[in-house]
Amino acid sequence: MSARETFLAEAAKRILIFDGAFGTQIQDRKLSEEDFAGELALGHDQKGNNDILALTRQDVIADVTRAYFNAGSDLVSTNTFSANRISQADYGAEGLVREINIAAARIAREVADEFAAKDGRPRFVAGAIGPTNKTLSLSPDVEDPGFREIDFDFLAEVYREQAAALLEGGADFILVETIFDTLNAKAAVHAVLQLQEELGRDIPIMLSMTLTDLSGRNLSGHTVEAFWYSVRHAKPLTVGLNCSFGADQLRPHIQLLSRIADCPILAYPNAGLPNELGEYDELPETTARHLQDWAQNGTVNALGGCCGSTPEHIAAIAKAVAGLAPRTLPHPPVATRLAGLEPFTMAA
Repeated sequence: MSARETFLAEAAKRILIFDGAFGTQIQDRKLSEEDFAGELALGHDQKGNNDILALTRQDVIADVTRAYFNAGSDLVSTNTFSANRISQADYGAEGLVREINIAAARIAREVADEFAAKDGRPRFVAGAIGPTNKTLSLSPDVEDPGFREIDFDFLAEVYREQAAALLEGGADFILVETIFDTLNAKAAVHAVLQLQEELGRDIPIMLSMTLTDLSGRNLSGHTVEAFWYSVRHAKPLTVGLNCSFGADQLRPHIQLLSRIADCPILAYPNAGLPNELGEYDELPETTARHLQDWAQNGTVNALGGCCGSTPEHIAAIAKAVAGLAPRTLPHPPVATRLAGLEPFTMAA
């Protein structure tokens, strides 16, 4: 069976468990500039460049990955949220993008295979691709609304470069996450579909939108429903929401997406809302209780955590949803469905 087929077979049996945040786990280790920079001599401070640790402190990334598998994860992401040419330029590391992604994927692959060999249960690796720090839909210059720092073709090539390296390193899927700009996501979809044609193989893509306010829109203004109609042509392995808010605030938007998307739903909210210091205080049991409620209502197929979540959160979620039935995929009636900022269904 292919990775796609195996994942779907497992997701039909039970609610799968995703991982939690990498950033907070790395911060807890209080690494120094020397830990991040290693012997790369890039000429820029590297502290805070979590992605570079795939080259300079592979043990840290392996330990975090192993902690999430120990907590019950079936699926982990690579520590490559900002491992693209655009974001790495801030650290003078854009020339190392391929090496970072290959190394990060290999670390996750090795740990995943280690756990699968122990008990025979499949473990999966999603190559994580973040949104970059540029946007195709909005101008960064309030005096020039038509200005863009990059164009679609350039961003698609940036994504293609990263995705190719993640696959080379052993990723099963490509996860385009924290989608704040739908056009950025469409560039990523275009890149993966192009890469799929080049390689002559199936590349399952996972899509995860992030909301900017409680109205249920992302930064480019799309509602959850409009977003789905904009990307469903990619036939994603999963679609869902991540980051944004805690589970309590994200619930109605997950319920909406669950009714209309004909693929599995992967959701990984933050561990509540940040406090005045920007830290996350929600206890694992609280997060797990919210997500258990989602599961009991049949709205999800896979669950994990985003900002502020820890292996303890993931273990609590895994325990809370054990034995609960996964969401049954809906079969929406065939219709022409379009989207601007709002969804539109064409009458027959």
